[in-house]
Amino acid sequence: MASPITTNTGAGYGLDIKNIVSVLVNADTAAKANQIARQSSNNSAMISGIGSLRSALTAFQDAMKKLNDKNAPAFNAFAGTSANENVVKIKSSNSAVAGNYDIKVDQLATGSKVASQQFVGGASTAISAGELTVSQNGKDYKINVASGATLQSVRDQINKEMGAKGITANIINEAGGSRLVFSSTTTGKGSDISVGGIPELAIDGTQKISGSGAGYITGLAQDAQFSIDGLALTSSKNTVDQAVSGLTLELTGVSAKDTTTKVTVAQDNEGLKKSVQSFVDAYNTLQKAVTALVTPTKDANGNVTSLGPLTNDPTTRSLLADVRKVLTETGSGDKLTTLSQLGINTQKDGTLEFNSTKFNAALNDKKLGSEIQELFTGTNGVFERMNKAIDPYNATGGSLDTRKSNLDKVARNLENQKTALDRRTELLTTSLTKKFSALDTALAKMKKQGEQITSIFEAINAQAKKS
Repeated sequence: MASPITTNTGAGYGLDIKNIVSVLVNADTAAKANQIARQSSNNSAMISGIGSLRSALTAFQDAMKKLNDKNAPAFNAFAGTSANENVVKIKSSNSAVAGNYDIKVDQLATGSKVASQQFVGGASTAISAGELTVSQNGKDYKINVASGATLQSVRDQINKEMGAKGITANIINEAGGSRLVFSSTTTGKGSDISVGGIPELAIDGTQKISGSGAGYITGLAQDAQFSIDGLALTSSKNTVDQAVSGLTLELTGVSAKDTTTKVTVAQDNEGLKKSVQSFVDAYNTLQKAVTALVTPTKDANGNVTSLGPLTNDPTTRSLLADVRKVLTETGSGDKLTTLSQLGINTQKDGTLEFNSTKFNAALNDKKLGSEIQELFTGTNGVFERMNKAIDPYNATGGSLDTRKSNLDKVARNLENQKTALDRRTELLTTSLTKKFSALDTALAKMKKQGEQITSIFEAINAQAKKS
């Protein structure tokens, strides 16, 4: 910035130095300053616009990801309900069929829990060095126990090396001493744990604890036993996905004596409608956000007062075209291949209209419910094609990322230009102030000399009149 000038006029002749210097400096720098300010404003608006566009695209992709969650399918044609989720929970897939089932759970699948002999020395009991072998389901897992180990250090080593395999250990302190207890997340008959290799830690997982000796604690590992409509079944796990086509049963508890739990599977038209509406809403939110970025602002008379930050931006126009193209493309389904068959159509402003009457007809009359999932989430479905259209723009290293990097470079360059111009303004102001101060002094000196000469001539004339 220019150095401040403390006086408006020179101390000698009285020139308006500050005003003169200001006018000259402004004439030299104003055009460049205005250009930098204009370009900085436009560049900042573009950076903000690109950021808003990327946020809108990310929100849309997150919404599609949620609707495409395989653990919570959003487009299943059927929904299952359980009359008692304390006994069984149900999850349906798109291959389910409508029906009712009576389920009775006699026992749940359990895992192995075995304990070592008692150690009166507690967690600090010394354990012999050697190779500890933990066996389960015909597999042997080796753990090398080093010299100086204790019951606690062996427990920690087991958890570190075998935790990922679902086998963990802990120390239980009871009245007669401490035991090393093994647990497993693996369930089912025959999955009992046995331990060998180090004598004091040996456990026969098929034998029950007796006194201070080792063995299983409450019972052997067992399969789940249950029935569906009176048909007996077993499972090594409590989550059963092969018993009924299209259904996953989660056994959560044992049935009360002589009772069954009714499970119902029915068409889920309302659930499908809600999911489709969620997609339409997410898309419309994106469309409105982009429209706001590319639409000029007008006053009450319809005159443009300002442009949107991305108005006439070629990248944004290309993105919109690619996204809108997906809405009209034909998918890879059988009877259901386009969004328009479900009553989803593009309006003049680019948003989607969802016609519930046409949607209900597609489900009830044309029986297209089971194909909606494929249309949206299947191979070459709407979600896959949408992400393919958006990723080249919004992904890390995509065109919008590159645009942002280039705009940041422009911003830094403009800031450097402004700094250079401020420096030039300061130097020019200082230089011109010195020059005009010197001129003011010179003019004051000349004025004084002129006054002296005038005084001399006036004195000569006065003398001449006296004589």
